[in-house]
Amino acid sequence: MAREDLIEVEGVITDVHPGGLFTVKLDQGPAIQARVGGKMRQHFIRIVLGDRVKVGVSPYDPTHGIITYRTK
Repeated sequence: MAREDLIEVEGVITDVHPGGLFTVKLDQGPAIQARVGGKMRQHFIRIVLGDRVKVGVSPYDPTHGIITYRTK
């Protein structure tokens, strides 16, 4: 799926799972499973519990996403 097709939403990290998976509570609704995106993984950007993040969610499967940005 192309990155342009993703729906960009914001949320807070509520749980950390092994294997690079995170549970993200979205601002406008449910909690979803998300993984770290390419550049964030490439540059070793750390994500910890309680961080605010931007998540790209697929319109075809709204229960999974890709973390694209960690806000301060």
